[in-house]
Amino acid sequence: MSYRNPVTTPRQSATFDEYTLSEIRRAAATGIYDIRGGGTKRRVPHFDDLLFLGASISRYPLEGYREKCDTSVVLGARHAKKPIELKIPITIAGMSFGSLSGAAKEALGRGASAAGTSTTTGDGGMTPEERGHSDKLVYQYLPSRYGMNPDDLRKADAIEIVVGQGAKPGGGGMLLGQKISDRVAEMRTLPTGIDQRSACRHPDWTGPDDLEIKILELREITDWQKPVYIKIGGARPYYDTALAVKAGADCVVLDGMQGGTAATQEVFIEHVGQPTLSCIRPAVEALQDLGVHREVQLIVSGGIRSGADVAKALALGADAVSIGTAALVALGDNDPRWEEEYRALGSTAGAYDDWHEGADPAGISTQDPGLIERLDPVAAGRRLANYLKVMTLETQTIARACGKSHVLNMEPEDLCALTVEAAAMAGVPLAGTDWIPGAKANERY
Repeated sequence: MSYRNPVTTPRQSATFDEYTLSEIRRAAATGIYDIRGGGTKRRVPHFDDLLFLGASISRYPLEGYREKCDTSVVLGARHAKKPIELKIPITIAGMSFGSLSGAAKEALGRGASAAGTSTTTGDGGMTPEERGHSDKLVYQYLPSRYGMNPDDLRKADAIEIVVGQGAKPGGGGMLLGQKISDRVAEMRTLPTGIDQRSACRHPDWTGPDDLEIKILELREITDWQKPVYIKIGGARPYYDTALAVKAGADCVVLDGMQGGTAATQEVFIEHVGQPTLSCIRPAVEALQDLGVHREVQLIVSGGIRSGADVAKALALGADAVSIGTAALVALGDNDPRWEEEYRALGSTAGAYDDWHEGADPAGISTQDPGLIERLDPVAAGRRLANYLKVMTLETQTIARACGKSHVLNMEPEDLCALTVEAAAMAGVPLAGTDWIPGAKANERY
């Protein structure tokens, strides 16, 4: 008697899923690795895995909008004669002219200024549009030195030495030839239309002792007026933060793996670095161990999307956050109204990450004059300002609910975690318990 198997539904492998199979086929067909923009797309522990413990009997909440909750923050007062004074603890991350259009850089400056915060140049130098519309502008000093100009350093309000980026710690970026317009080429001293790759390390220093010398050099160029930030990727946050402080940094910018990038290898984006959530507490510990927490400010970036994210980062010990991808979405990137054109590019609104190709229908990550005309920098700047206002109000709402009169008064004690992973990374108790995974008995962060 023969036995016949019943018909079953084919089961796909979790290891070899459809995307993995398509990547194997693409690699086999082309012989090159994939390059894309954006941050990691894999699910990693993030701020959504934390919850606030609002005030009730054991804590006294502040009443609605009738009791003040301050959002101001001062960055860089450790050594600089002119620290940065912001109305809100949300800044705009460095995104280069070249990666972004001039109109997009102008819009970022307009929106940040209207909200009372700063924006940042990015690789490739400072543009008149950005300086002209940014009340407070941070000048990024990158390994490539593209567009580096001592005069522009003096025009900036702060300097950010970029050691690493969350999407690619230890790696350099890319700017394809189709985005190297005549103007971009002139600013970067590059040939027009030729692919450009940024260096992964600075050419004139190799360690923290050399970095200290470089910081002193930049302070002398700017007459000790400007704060000096150091930006690190989320690799070894405790040691990198400690070394940045010892080298003389006024602020540390910590970028987790959810941070975006204009373009790099996908294998970097998905497999190098640590989630933002896992980086904050070690960095704060380093500042506390050196006795400089709140004296040296910590700015956290990488996947910040809402006021809740901002509040959680501040509660874990950050002084401010920085947004990049979210700011571009606020300007109008990945807008469904361009869906047909995104599909023509082989993507979709909300998943578009081919920013390096220079064909962004929204006119933001492109150097195409026809596409750039689609972006009204005044209207886009207004949208960004609205978004920053909402994020700030959300942050204040949560702070008040925790009984805090300043957003920087939030603390880890105001948080719990939904998962064991998030509890261990953030150093807060698992919800419904007093257990912090990995902490010694009676030890709390």
